[in-house]
Amino acid sequence: MTLQDAIVARHSVRQYTDQPIESEKIHLLQEAIADANADGRLHLQLVTDEPEAFSHGLAKYGKFSGVANYIVLVCRKGDDELLGYRTEHIVLQAQAMGLNSCWVGLTFKKQPGRYTIADGETMHGVIALGYGANQGVQHPMKPVGDFCKLSGEMPEWFRRGLDAALLAPTAMNMQKFEFELLPDGRVAARTKFALMGSYLKIDLGIAKCHFELGAAPEPVRWA
Repeated sequence: MTLQDAIVARHSVRQYTDQPIESEKIHLLQEAIADANADGRLHLQLVTDEPEAFSHGLAKYGKFSGVANYIVLVCRKGDDELLGYRTEHIVLQAQAMGLNSCWVGLTFKKQPGRYTIADGETMHGVIALGYGANQGVQHPMKPVGDFCKLSGEMPEWFRRGLDAALLAPTAMNMQKFEFELLPDGRVAARTKFALMGSYLKIDLGIAKCHFELGAAPEPVRWA
């Protein structure tokens, strides 16, 4: 499965089986996380065989069950967009391995002894990870025209990028982002206003990840 295939196949999954993640897949995930953390701006961490974070009332409220593996989302202040962008690449790699996932912002209990958060860093949530009891369902699709600005005919690569971006997971499925094709061929990506905007920059990073993969092989030049 390619990452482009994974964009289409992946849906948020909240219920998981007790099937453990194989050691070779854990190794690949650890490598991907190390690559994402390489420049020191992110501090993603993989936690395995740890069911406590999702064994409390918050998780039940979020309808989570069977979660024992997750990626901890930690970054420096101001790197939220990068966090979304790089982590979604890992999420799609996990999907290509046959693993299911779900971005989780609030409905889990922190387990500080299982990961570290350095001074100047913030934890933004986790990615639940494992073998799903189901494959999830596609979120409702919105019109492409609500998410773009351009003058003239839409290039095929830009349309492919938009289609992929509309499949991106966002907090509460708000999808408060917009892509503009500039006269020089660059693409401007921006957030829209939302009353609950804590995750807008992370969501934009996720959408930009999808847009790039969808537009391929055309390279995206960001404004």
